[in-house]
Amino acid sequence: MTFVLGLTGSIGMGKSTTAGLFLDQGCAVWDADAAVHRLYGANGAALEEMQIAFPEAVENNMVSRDRLRSIIAEDQTALGRIEAIIHPLVARDRHDFIEKSNADIVVLDIPLLLENGLEKEMDAVVVVTAPPETQRERVLAREGMTEERFEFILSRQMPDADKRPKADYVVITDTVDHAREQVERIVTDIRERIENA
Repeated sequence: MTFVLGLTGSIGMGKSTTAGLFLDQGCAVWDADAAVHRLYGANGAALEEMQIAFPEAVENNMVSRDRLRSIIAEDQTALGRIEAIIHPLVARDRHDFIEKSNADIVVLDIPLLLENGLEKEMDAVVVVTAPPETQRERVLAREGMTEERFEFILSRQMPDADKRPKADYVVITDTVDHAREQVERIVTDIRERIENA
């Protein structure tokens, strides 16, 4: 039996670090952002449809995320049209990963898991969290990040306070050591659940 664990959290909450901690525990980890990069990459599965819908976003046989951001900023309908192309491809990539995995726990790292109603496809959900000031500090330290872009991203995400009650497990990422302890406890709990199923 493969246990499917959804991993989510708002921007800057430490989701990528936490995903790495699950990997350290022998879990298979699928990353939604990495899947999108593959799909937009050279000869990626999204290339043909994106070339038709947004030819100005394609350069060097790849979809430029910078150009997509500009298009979205100028055209309010663009985001919905992009999502209609990319979401089914991402879903297929995710399902293929689960099918091919032989790990007992598959962790699906999905930023908008709760926003897109994907928790119904999971056996359990982990929400990563950190204090708001820590989140802001982490995000604004990223190259190319601005206050405006940060606020736009936050506006598309469910507030952290609304995410946590929807979780089966919460990981506080104030320090890596603390996050590691919590991940170890979660993995132990899930493996016990698998054994007793």
